[in-house]
Amino acid sequence: MLLVEGEQDKRVIPELIEANQIVWEVEGKPIVWIDAVGGYEILADPDTIATELAASQLQALGIIIDADNHPSRRWQSIRQSALKSIPDLPEDLPETGLIHVTSRDIRFGIWMMPNNQDQGILETFLSQLVPDRGMDLWNFAGTQARSAQTDHGAPYTPEQAPKAQIYTWLAWQNPPGRQLHQALTQKIFQPDHPHAHRFVTWFKALYNLS
Repeated sequence: MLLVEGEQDKRVIPELIEANQIVWEVEGKPIVWIDAVGGYEILADPDTIATELAASQLQALGIIIDADNHPSRRWQSIRQSALKSIPDLPEDLPETGLIHVTSRDIRFGIWMMPNNQDQGILETFLSQLVPDRGMDLWNFAGTQARSAQTDHGAPYTPEQAPKAQIYTWLAWQNPPGRQLHQALTQKIFQPDHPHAHRFVTWFKALYNLS
């Protein structure tokens, strides 16, 4: 089982994993069930984590969250929530993502977007998968998104800046306006980019995938 904050994560993760040579569905069933719980507050509820860990036949439970603007604060928040069920969690989040084996021999993992250290969100992670050949256009999209705000009153918040840039950039692709998961499937992003490797490695280790 994998718990994520929202529907974008639920759509993006399978495409990213499959683009890295891992078959996502076997005999019509996904290799990992993903539940988009509807926001960080629900995901970080101690009862949410405890309920999932208590599921019969569970072998591995993963949680993907956004760091937002305060990575350290967000890690301490999710750790505190999980301590109710897993009292021996480490104090620090590894750079490579958390994988911890519980007393019931369940693999429990946490990945904090974009890279377990820096502030950001899912879109910040995906921005690191822009192909090198597309960086000029990517940087121009950032300039235009900022201009839309400073010169023309675009009302997006500073926290939403990664979304503004990435969707501006996607609007200029061929075909224009692909959704994030579609952009992975169609290789508008580079899903095997070195920046994706650490996340894919964490995912494979957590779910025991070859």
